[in-house]
Amino acid sequence: MTSRPPRESLAQILGGRRGAIDASIPPAAFVLGWLIAGQSIAWGSGVAIGVAVLLGGYRVARGDKARAVVVSLAAVIAAALIALHTGRAEDFFLIQLLSNVASALLWAASIVVRWPLLGVVVGLVIGQKTRWRRDPALLRAYSRASWVWVFLQYTLRVAVYGSLWWSGQVVALGIARTVLSWPLVAVTVAVSGWVLYRTLPPDHPGLRVVEENEDPSDSEPGGLPRT
Repeated sequence: MTSRPPRESLAQILGGRRGAIDASIPPAAFVLGWLIAGQSIAWGSGVAIGVAVLLGGYRVARGDKARAVVVSLAAVIAAALIALHTGRAEDFFLIQLLSNVASALLWAASIVVRWPLLGVVVGLVIGQKTRWRRDPALLRAYSRASWVWVFLQYTLRVAVYGSLWWSGQVVALGIARTVLSWPLVAVTVAVSGWVLYRTLPPDHPGLRVVEENEDPSDSEPGGLPRT
């Protein structure tokens, strides 16, 4: 009898710790510069952009893709310009708040239309593309696990960032931006991975194998079977 190889964890497949950590450094630099310079948005913005440039240069030198570095730098510059334009330091975090609102809506919509984004991401990472949709068990599991990302990551961030932004808590926003980056991503990956494998049948071969044993239309949006 051939033993089945152990299933990969979702964290092993997705990775991504470095990117989440890097994204939290420029906002922390903004708050630090803002505080040291007597709550000067200009100084805070300059420090954040400077740190983003140095971090980007380091990543390019290490072999990272220049396009990803440029996108990250552009996001920091845009955040700084918004804060400078409005004269409100908390608006440095406005793009982050709005992007999480958009992400929550996009992930929820993807589940409803039966293209759960967790499945899309994992399928691309492991080279499976969209073949996982032909396996009703995988489609159902990805749908249920994607709800974890909607509520545990994006909706939680919106609630925290939104309340702090509304009350003008700049330092707290900087702290929240750090805590709700990689630590929250790690928790979300772990919980969604648990839901994913909990939903799959015990005898399912895993994420890399597609079992086309029934029509995916036999499941309702969100991974619930039709009755």
